[in-house]
Amino acid sequence: MSDAAPALTARIRDGVGAIPPAEWDRLAGTDNPFVGHAFLTALEDSGSVGSGTGWQSLPITVEDAAGHLVGAMPAYAKGHSQGEYVFDHAWADAFERAGGNYYPKLQIAVPFTPATGPRLLVEDESHAAALLRAAEALCVQNGFSSAHATFIEPAQQALFADNGWLLRSDIQFHWTNRGYASFDEFLAVLTSRKRKDLRKERAAAQDGITIRHLVGDAIQPKHWDAFWLFYQDTGMRKWGTPYLTRAAFDLMGERLGDRLLLIMAFEDGEAIAGALNVIGGSALYGRYWGCIRNKPFLHFELCYYQAIDAAIARGLGRVEAGAQGGHKMARGYEPVETVSAHYLVDPGFRQAVADFLDAERRGVAADRELLAGRTPFKLGDR
Repeated sequence: MSDAAPALTARIRDGVGAIPPAEWDRLAGTDNPFVGHAFLTALEDSGSVGSGTGWQSLPITVEDAAGHLVGAMPAYAKGHSQGEYVFDHAWADAFERAGGNYYPKLQIAVPFTPATGPRLLVEDESHAAALLRAAEALCVQNGFSSAHATFIEPAQQALFADNGWLLRSDIQFHWTNRGYASFDEFLAVLTSRKRKDLRKERAAAQDGITIRHLVGDAIQPKHWDAFWLFYQDTGMRKWGTPYLTRAAFDLMGERLGDRLLLIMAFEDGEAIAGALNVIGGSALYGRYWGCIRNKPFLHFELCYYQAIDAAIARGLGRVEAGAQGGHKMARGYEPVETVSAHYLVDPGFRQAVADFLDAERRGVAADRELLAGRTPFKLGDR
């Protein structure tokens, strides 16, 4: 009797839309909506990724001998490093100064989405290696400099490390639900001064404002039209050009349904600001924000405090409010580690990056420890 592992076949697909939704979602599960067929194809079908964007969708799949899909990963050929939130511009500069071509590269990620989640969608963890070997072969055979998997959920980080990929750490700020029954119960674990600060901010933000939580079919075309203006303002200020097309919001609304929560602020009946959230099985993900009228603390109210209210109401374990933002700590969000994994084809370049990551990892760990000591919680309530 042979002990040989069953034969697996890796394929590069022309977009997630080329894979039947039921097959993809059987592997993706339901906890993290960003790796679901509905979200990823909304990006493809709306033109937010694809021709002219620098994000060419090339999902990798693995099938067994019977043609049964046992593994998949969302992957993109990248011609730049925009929309990733894990910054490798210095690596690109160093590699190109040494005479190499850093682009194209392979990005294993959810575009424009700095939210933790699975990157190896597998029936069984034993199929992870086949996906990673396929990603490596794609790089080598097509002259890509490297492959990068970003915002990997903790349960999968060892799968990358065990297969020789380099791990990189960074910091985000998440709110953790410790069984709070209300926002006031959450406030009770903060220091007295911070409780007063947060109450003052909420009162100022809500003065003269009506806030509505819209879910699923309650989000009408007029709401998407208003939110598009908000998103355009933020996108042009932050990135120069907004990443998502107008059609992306319509398609997300159609395909994600009750998994979308749009929190909007109205003044004198006019929509002036909004924050779009995605509801996961265990977390609320704050994704996009914008406004057409500045009001003190309104950004904190819609993006952070209202998100906490929504998470408590739904019994969700945490709020991930996006990348960066040390100012979130004063609002009860705590520093957590985020992890990416990197495969570099050139051995010399790989060693240089490995040395850099060793030093960077120590610095990030020290920063996270320092920040953890500066949260607004009373001693013993962290």
